[in-house]
Amino acid sequence: MSNDPNDHFVHVRGASEHNLRHVDVDLPRNAMVAFTGVSGSGKSSLAFGTLYAEAQRRYFESVAPYARRLLQQVGAPHVQEITGLPPAVALQQRRGAPSSRSTVGTLTTLSNLLRMLYSRAGTYPPGAPRLAAEAFSPNTAAGACPRCHGLGAVHDVAEELLVPDPSLSIREGAIAAWPGAWQGVNLRSIVTGLGIDVDTPWRRLKKKDRDWLLYTDEQPSVLIKPERDRIDYGYYGKFWSARKHVLHVLADSKSERMRERAMRFVRGVPCPDCQGSGLRPASLEVSFAGRSIAEVNALSLTGLVALLRPVAELSEATAATSDAVSGEATEVAVRLCTDLVARVEVLLDLGLGYLSLGRSSTTLSPGEAQRLRIATQLRSGLFGVVYVLDEPSAGLHPADAEPLLAVLDRLKASGNSLFVVEHDLDVVRRADWVVDIGPGAGEAGGRVLYSGPVAGLEQVEESATGRYLFGRAEPFEHRTRVPERWLHLRGVTRHNLVDVSVDIPLGVLTAVTGVYGSGKSTLVTQVLAEVVRRHLGAPAEDADEDGAELDVDVQDAAGLESFDRLVRVDQRPIGRTPRSNLATYTGMFDTVRKLFAATDEARARGYAAGRFSFNVAEGRCETCQGEGFVAVELLFLPGTYAPCPTCHGARYNNETLEVRYGGKDIAEVLAMSVDDAAKFLADVPAASRSLETLRDVGLGYLRLGQPATELSGGEAQRIKLATELQRARRGHALYLLDEPTAGLHPADIALLVQQLHRLVDAGNTVVLVEHDLDTIATADWVIDLGPGGGDAGGRVIAEGAPQEVARAESSATAPYLARRLARR
Repeated sequence: MSNDPNDHFVHVRGASEHNLRHVDVDLPRNAMVAFTGVSGSGKSSLAFGTLYAEAQRRYFESVAPYARRLLQQVGAPHVQEITGLPPAVALQQRRGAPSSRSTVGTLTTLSNLLRMLYSRAGTYPPGAPRLAAEAFSPNTAAGACPRCHGLGAVHDVAEELLVPDPSLSIREGAIAAWPGAWQGVNLRSIVTGLGIDVDTPWRRLKKKDRDWLLYTDEQPSVLIKPERDRIDYGYYGKFWSARKHVLHVLADSKSERMRERAMRFVRGVPCPDCQGSGLRPASLEVSFAGRSIAEVNALSLTGLVALLRPVAELSEATAATSDAVSGEATEVAVRLCTDLVARVEVLLDLGLGYLSLGRSSTTLSPGEAQRLRIATQLRSGLFGVVYVLDEPSAGLHPADAEPLLAVLDRLKASGNSLFVVEHDLDVVRRADWVVDIGPGAGEAGGRVLYSGPVAGLEQVEESATGRYLFGRAEPFEHRTRVPERWLHLRGVTRHNLVDVSVDIPLGVLTAVTGVYGSGKSTLVTQVLAEVVRRHLGAPAEDADEDGAELDVDVQDAAGLESFDRLVRVDQRPIGRTPRSNLATYTGMFDTVRKLFAATDEARARGYAAGRFSFNVAEGRCETCQGEGFVAVELLFLPGTYAPCPTCHGARYNNETLEVRYGGKDIAEVLAMSVDDAAKFLADVPAASRSLETLRDVGLGYLRLGQPATELSGGEAQRIKLATELQRARRGHALYLLDEPTAGLHPADIALLVQQLHRLVDAGNTVVLVEHDLDTIATADWVIDLGPGGGDAGGRVIAEGAPQEVARAESSATAPYLARRLARR
């Protein structure tokens, strides 16, 4: 292999990570290389599991052994050799950081500049000392509000939680937060002694009495006289308000059960001392351009630029010296504002102007978080780096994808290489080089079908990417359905939807479209889901971060009686531990375990179905407790995992594995792909039906025992959809999906769309938030929101059949949809 310094390629030899089949491939540097292929083909295994992992391994090799313990290391990839590989930075799709203290400002480091601005150039009250930058951070002792410790919220009770049913009387248990049994009777006797009627419905009691019973800190002692059948002698009972009782339990009770019960009556509320900012009063008294730092953190990024630009545009001659009395026109202020505006404008270019610096990172979508990291890298000025990106356009409206591509071009122009795992064909067309992996997924993939300039992929017949990229794939055709019934929502208010009215057709497939932040997910997954849920009396699936039900304001809703069921098919994990897997979630594992329990060998040994669960002590391997692996501690190196030395990853003990069905033991069946299991269990109707629906949504490559923790959000969503499809249900269900095609190859999208239309053909209504133009083009109805994101969105811009919306003049979706329809 060449060591020529003029050789501008990365050379990979013998890559065997996951399903890669001893791959050899050469990739140009200083170029944009797109890795394509159907979902599960091995794209990420090559880009992230091999190239990025090897770059990281080499970096860690240069770090002192003791320091390596402080770094999150990745394992060495299965590859023979890689030459010409520069340092790499991974920009992956990840959920927001788990800490509630992490915000857009901290992720982008913009908060540091803003705090410096307030410290050095803010306007202070007369006589107030100048504060250090740390005093403007809720995450430091110098800045955190003493009451809420910088969190901006405190936990307190709320009347609707303490008294969930105001039609009940106190005797009937109106104050649900009070204890039961003898203590509850005791409190009712005390209330009677105080002259309050315990048999009057709660809502008819005087407000001052209700407030006193719920919130007072007073604890009067009341003489309780002897009562027949309860107490034989009088005593003095001490009163506890509902709030005082709940807080007492949370502070002092050793019973976890009692503490869990008390938490049902508590929710987070903005801290009354800092109004939710998390900052000390002294920090909030400092202003810049007439606003406190808390007010500036709440502005949209677009509003922040508008506020700071006038200062940034002051000339050096106009700016006063740094020791001037008024800090806002100093040279320091001009420099800091200029830097802030320049950094924020990169985020505006990426379509993120609707975000605010104070927005919690836990509320960001993976795509939003990735674009924030891309913007930060753009300002870093790194040269000669390989940026490995994970579907940067996933979940983006075409109008938002264009500025993203412009930013990627700027990264490449700065002397960097871009290795991009991507499904969006418009992004692939912009690449300098394409590496197509396939032809199928899992065991049917893992080969490099083509590596070279994009145009050359047209000649590769077995490439699914090539069929869609060059227009050879057959489009999905169906007869457009005409809505006959409607759900009418009037006066919807939630986030940036303000007094919006919308009509949603029933018995058809509706796509809700619009640029990022326009209000699509708010309308579908929050407003629509909550209105229908309440009508059906179903339990709440989602809640705000404080645990309260969603605050959805809808003045009127007509047509709800049409629905018998609500089904949300989202991308949340199907389980949070490796013990949850594809087979357990779909219920297929129950069928498989019963098959093994019905064998002659199992009956002879007295093994029931439970014996074949790796969660049961009798059947599992005790060395690894049914995990299949054990933790290995390494001195000066991070801990790692290795296959269990007893069961070698099988998860079961030898006695359990001696029972075989169709020549296979239970571990071998769990190791099968869905495709292989469909053949193996073809004569078992309960399993076959489940397996075929998984294949129908393009998941034939997954293993039955694939842990939930290894599944992507898109895979989890399709598993849920397949599970729903195999259930024979009657009645009219409303199916809600939020960007179901995000992260899917066009070939996988085609399979998914067919299944969604199957649900409609069965008499149901499907409403999905969507950016994929192929999917939108197949919809019966489109509701387009906008025209922009955040405060510039939240309105219905166009609605109707795709052809009608494509002609809407003020719609950001229309021109892209029109071009897509013209190609059909």
